[in-house]
Amino acid sequence: MRIGFIGLGIMGKPMAKNLVEAGHELVVRDSNAAVVAELTALGATKAGTPKAVAEQVDLVLTMLPNSPHVKQVVLGEGGILEGAHTGLAYIDMSSIAPLVSREVSEALSAKGIPMLDAPVSGGEPKAIDGTLSFMVGGPQQLFDRYEHVLAVMGASIVRVGEIGAGNIAKLANQIVVAVNVAAVSEALIFAQKAGVDAEAVYQAIRGGLAGSTVMEAKAPMMLDRNFTPGFRIMLHIKDLANAIDTGHSVGAPVPLTAALLEMMTALKVDGHELEDHSGLVQYYEKLANTRLTRS
Repeated sequence: MRIGFIGLGIMGKPMAKNLVEAGHELVVRDSNAAVVAELTALGATKAGTPKAVAEQVDLVLTMLPNSPHVKQVVLGEGGILEGAHTGLAYIDMSSIAPLVSREVSEALSAKGIPMLDAPVSGGEPKAIDGTLSFMVGGPQQLFDRYEHVLAVMGASIVRVGEIGAGNIAKLANQIVVAVNVAAVSEALIFAQKAGVDAEAVYQAIRGGLAGSTVMEAKAPMMLDRNFTPGFRIMLHIKDLANAIDTGHSVGAPVPLTAALLEMMTALKVDGHELEDHSGLVQYYEKLANTRLTRS
């Protein structure tokens, strides 16, 4: 299949590579020329604008940072909408505000272009090995038509409802992840401050009810003080802010989410916004006046 891919960042680049390796013809667009060159070396074709991407393909995929980027790429000058043609479909894999997904879908629908919102979870490691989890919103028929494309990049592809539902599910996911990262951070600092080896505590509790995918992925990073971003604090701040806005709009209080947003914002103020969200442990280190160490 001839597919357009716009947004070749930490997540988008390995996802696009997996599509190329699966035999799909890709037309790619990104502001980073070096990353585009990396994809074209694998056989992809580059395009100068989102419009040019859309004109050449049957399906456009986007993996962008936030709602304004998606609106610009789709609805802005030289955007996907300007390259719309019969038979084109669009899947946005970005994590954005659900209301923006619906707004973009309505604009595309007016030109006969169907859309899915399909945000992902799993971070860079799962993007690389093609085992991401997709949370999808949109028409069942469109989901059925392109599920096999998403399956190249993910191990779990679940349609949760109509357009916007994918991003509602993703925000729920981000709430759970943030609370888990905070709980692991708090527990490890608590153990070390109490005079017990934090790594030993991690090994002791990981196999019980406290164990989780988040703990397995993030506790070793905390212990190694390896905050190389798989998912940046600044992006989690964006997701939590979207969750709070959405919660307010539907009357769903999210007090834990609000607390986590303030904690991550404090880290941003301290200059850690480009680090991995496992760096949340530094918030607790500052409170406890200690530094987490591996034995």
